[in-house]
Amino acid sequence: MSNLRITYKKSSIGYPANQKATVRALGLRKIRQTVEQTDSPQIRGMIHTVRHLIEVEEVN
Repeated sequence: MSNLRITYKKSSIGYPANQKATVRALGLRKIRQTVEQTDSPQIRGMIHTVRHLIEVEEVN
């Protein structure tokens, strides 16, 4: 399985509560923080919800 490197690029202030919760659930707390998550349909769905706030790279 590959991993996804997710970087928090834009603040979630002013966005709906479900998007703020999704960012937190991805493990992101601060702007410019990067986390790695395994690539799964659940994580892809979360990424799709907040795609305007984050940047995603595939990592092997």
